[in-house]
Amino acid sequence: MSNPFSEAANLFHFPPSKSPNLLNPLVLAYIGDAVYEVYIRQYVISGTNHRPNHLHKAATQFVSAKAQSKLLERLMPILTEEEVDIVKRGRNAKSGTTAKNADVLEYRHSTAFECLIGYLYYQQSFERLKVILDFALKEK
Repeated sequence: MSNPFSEAANLFHFPPSKSPNLLNPLVLAYIGDAVYEVYIRQYVISGTNHRPNHLHKAATQFVSAKAQSKLLERLMPILTEEEVDIVKRGRNAKSGTTAKNADVLEYRHSTAFECLIGYLYYQQSFERLKVILDFALKEK
C-alpha cells in the first residue's frame, strides 16, 4: 500500500506567474504565511491533545508575529547571504496593515520571516525549507 503523503507535492502544483526573485515580498510573505501555518498545524496535530482550543493555543506559540520575530532573530546567524537579502526585502516591504498583538518592528520581522518561507517554497528549496521549519520547533 502506498503512502498517501508521498503524493503531497502534486497537491500544490500552481507555480507563481514569475520567478520568485521578481515577486513582491508581500506576495512571498502571503504564501509563506500559509506554508508555515500548515507546517505548524501538522506539528500540533501530531501530538496527543486534539482539543480545538489546545491546538489553537499550541499553534499560536509559533505563528504569532511576536514568535516569528523571535524565531527570525535566532535564525539570522545560519542564513545564507541570499536568504538575508530576501529577509531584508520582506522586512522593508510596506504592507499597510499592522498586527493586533505586536509592535511595528515585530510585525515587520514576522513579515520578513514569512517572505523567506515563501521564497524557499517557490524556489522549491525544500531541503533548506525543512531545515528552517524544523529549526522553529527547537528550543525557544
